[in-house]
Amino acid sequence: MSLRIGIDIGSTTVKVVVLDEQNKLLFRSYERHYSKARERAAETLRSISDKLAGQQVRMVITGSAGLGVAKAADIDFVQEVYATAAAVNQYIPDTDAVIELGGEDAKIIFFGGALEERMNGSCAGGTGAFIDQMATLMNVTVTELDALSLKHEKIYPIASRCGVFAKSDIQPILNQGGRKEDVAASIFQAVVDQTVAGLTQGRELKGKIVFLGGPLHFLMGLRQRFIETLKLDSEHAIFPEDGDCFAGIGAALCASDYGEQLFDDVLDRLERSVDNVGLVDTMPPLFESKADYEAFTARHNAMHPPEADIHTYTGDAWLGIDAGSTTTKMALITADGGLLYTYYHSNLGNPVAIVLDQLKEIYQLCGDRITIRGAAVTGYGEELIKNAFNCDAGLVETVAHYKAAAHFNPDVDFIIDIGGQDMKCFKIRNGAVDSIMLNEACSSGCGSFIETFAKALGYSIADFAKLGLFARHPVNLGSRCTVFMNSSVKQAQKDGASVEDISAGLSISIVKNAVYKVIRAANADDLGQHIVVQGGTFHNDAVLRAFELELGRNVTRPTIAGIMGAFGAALFARDLHREKSTILTAEDLKTFSHTAKPTTCNLCTNHCSLTVNTFDGGRRFVSGNRCSRPLGKAKVENPDLMVYKYKKLRALEGKGSGSGVRGKMGIPFGLNMYENLPFWFEFFTRLNFEVVLSPESSRKLYLKGQHTIPSDTVCYPAKLLHGHVEALVDEGVDAIWYPCMSYNNDEGIGDNHYNCPVVAYYPELLAANVPALKQVKYLDPYVGLWRHKDFGKRIAHLMQAEFSIPKRETERAVKAAYEAYDAYVHDVRETGKKYIEYAREHHMPIIVACGRPYHIDPEINHGINDLITSFGFVLVTEDALSYLEGYAPRKVLNQWTFQSRMYNAARYVCTQPDMQVVQLVSFGCGTDAITTDELRDILEKGGKLYTQLKIDDISNLGAVTIRIRSLMAAMEARSLSFEKESDQRKLP
Repeated sequence: MSLRIGIDIGSTTVKVVVLDEQNKLLFRSYERHYSKARERAAETLRSISDKLAGQQVRMVITGSAGLGVAKAADIDFVQEVYATAAAVNQYIPDTDAVIELGGEDAKIIFFGGALEERMNGSCAGGTGAFIDQMATLMNVTVTELDALSLKHEKIYPIASRCGVFAKSDIQPILNQGGRKEDVAASIFQAVVDQTVAGLTQGRELKGKIVFLGGPLHFLMGLRQRFIETLKLDSEHAIFPEDGDCFAGIGAALCASDYGEQLFDDVLDRLERSVDNVGLVDTMPPLFESKADYEAFTARHNAMHPPEADIHTYTGDAWLGIDAGSTTTKMALITADGGLLYTYYHSNLGNPVAIVLDQLKEIYQLCGDRITIRGAAVTGYGEELIKNAFNCDAGLVETVAHYKAAAHFNPDVDFIIDIGGQDMKCFKIRNGAVDSIMLNEACSSGCGSFIETFAKALGYSIADFAKLGLFARHPVNLGSRCTVFMNSSVKQAQKDGASVEDISAGLSISIVKNAVYKVIRAANADDLGQHIVVQGGTFHNDAVLRAFELELGRNVTRPTIAGIMGAFGAALFARDLHREKSTILTAEDLKTFSHTAKPTTCNLCTNHCSLTVNTFDGGRRFVSGNRCSRPLGKAKVENPDLMVYKYKKLRALEGKGSGSGVRGKMGIPFGLNMYENLPFWFEFFTRLNFEVVLSPESSRKLYLKGQHTIPSDTVCYPAKLLHGHVEALVDEGVDAIWYPCMSYNNDEGIGDNHYNCPVVAYYPELLAANVPALKQVKYLDPYVGLWRHKDFGKRIAHLMQAEFSIPKRETERAVKAAYEAYDAYVHDVRETGKKYIEYAREHHMPIIVACGRPYHIDPEINHGINDLITSFGFVLVTEDALSYLEGYAPRKVLNQWTFQSRMYNAARYVCTQPDMQVVQLVSFGCGTDAITTDELRDILEKGGKLYTQLKIDDISNLGAVTIRIRSLMAAMEARSLSFEKESDQRKLP
């Protein structure tokens, strides 16, 4: 029998394996292919040709990127699941499941019965590429990341479904002084959670589990997280010695079923296939000629601040620091905005150390000639840097960027800032930041997107950007997620596109993402007439040119586009007109010290992950808190209707006015129970049941039910219910009541009154996916509370059938339950009225939180309400105001009760000068794709600001704080311009 060769071509690596007749491994290699898969495979085979030349061999290709190569070279192909299964059956026959993580794919294969495979679809979160991205973000190699993780003390919750979200979770932890060791372990834990939650889809992982693929082969920290999470011992967690090449070994085993070929022929076909290219979808070039480019650069280079030399200048200066999500920027300016000193560098996960070094450098350059009169900080790390160095002021980054933009173009009406992983766009009206758009779910329109590709192709970002300027045929890559784009780029390379064409194509795609996905512009006029672009990404001339071509108009890019936040902060410091700055002096810096220690606050159910930063002289700064209690101060108790409703609902358990003799009725406290609980509590206690509510939601409760969640894309409020029903089973209740409700009560304010499909039918999904429910009487009938006439008869029939309760008794309970529900609704409206009166008596602004009833759950809103009231707002919810407006037709079909309330509340807010709306949106909510645009439309037409807060299972409130502070800044600026206008009107 001849030798068998298996080639596994994955998304990032090529594995080549040679087996002899006895299945003994003669050769193996594992190498990255940097998107040149055919060349890499041919090179590896060439390296062993001296041993195999002239021999008959059997060869098979497998892997996610193998099919194209196999076709082009006319070599047999086998699907990777079968290849992996062949190797597992040969070497570890009693396996129950395989978990395999690759460069961009993750899969679980269940054995036992039919072979069943689950694979990641649209997202490469939780794969090797994700780990690479995170290591880059932390400025360590993957090996160093692994070593760090083994020394962790605590795990932070981090989203792994997307590299972007993970970055926005990790960055604030690092910026606030979290330990790198803890973050490293948390990254691996995120990969585990993503794999378990995203791929098991409700099927339990048990028995002997084999772990395969490069990441699980090389990273001990990742292995540790899997073993601990799945509670496996050494007999049930198997890490094969050649786990990184297992699919290649399987391909070689499968080769037995295919014909023999001469090794030299196969190698020749593979080498010839390298030059095989297809057609590529291309676009017009960015610049027609060198002259075009020169005119373009001359126009943009004219936008620069006055020249100033720190070595010769004498006088006052002002310092601005922008502690951004991935970079730290600093600017020292003169009174007229001249730049004395600038700094722009990655913060390497430790912004304090970087600012310390730079301050020492600045003081040395200034000597006795220059006096720093003021210092201001902005950005993610604002509070930490401000406290560390005693800066004079902190300001929200939207205001800093507007200050800087207005310095270059006083008429600016639209600012777009594209940074490393975030994109911010603000409209300016009447000299104030009006509406704010941030990229929520995806960083494919940001700088780190291009950087990732530049690195993968072996270029620095600057060189890579220049390549695209004069490309004749930029590739049309569409506007998609980074991961999908990865496959588009690979396909374009296979089809023969040059690196130049790909570079230009990526620049164009960034712009399309920004304009159509984040800003959602219909045309250029939606943005504005005087557009200022900033952020490091716009230093890339190809991106800037693509932006101008897409909009069909010229824009302003200052030469200091990358440090506009710091420049704006310096201008802000100048305008404080301080006699003397409080910033630490050169002398103070000599004794400066900083240590950071993680801890968890247990003063309430939020369990905030705190970082306690200690500086020299015993100064302390605590970050990660959502209220003032961990700081030793009393919590701010401004009126908050979310808290009021939550406490009122949580109190609805026990026997009520009944005796409880009929047993314990469990009710899961989630989704529409936040709306209907007053009804069901009264109903069941009147029937002499004792009502048992599931425990308060928590991360722990979510993890309890995580293994039964069949869909990773459903919203977090729904995912939580799996834990709620399991907890009720554990409590030993006699029955669980969780009915399906297609309709909500008809309040007469919409075109219909549906519940969203998730709220309406989740009880059925739980019945099908939570095995524990088989141990208890689980009741999920369809009920229609809105049908007052016949609901009583229908439920009486059901209660008689299930519990032998007389119909008359049930009908009486129904009547009392309707009255209890009406009383609750009335109470919420009256309390809302009271809170509004309180706000007006105390001259406090009012925020109306527009969301769903279940957004009052602290585990779902992560304490956003505490954050809002801590800024001095009174908080009421949409259901306290929606009845004050009648029915009005909308542009969309207005068929969901909860959304109808939000529209009506927004219409009412437009009539009240002291109110603003904040919309809470659960990540993954389908209906909100419509609601957000409609709500924005209502508010902007009514002259109000629109602020949207996206919430998911991760509790980092960095972006939320920026939005709320930006809203406050915009409200303040509006009231100032309103005062100015009324003053002008008063003048004779």
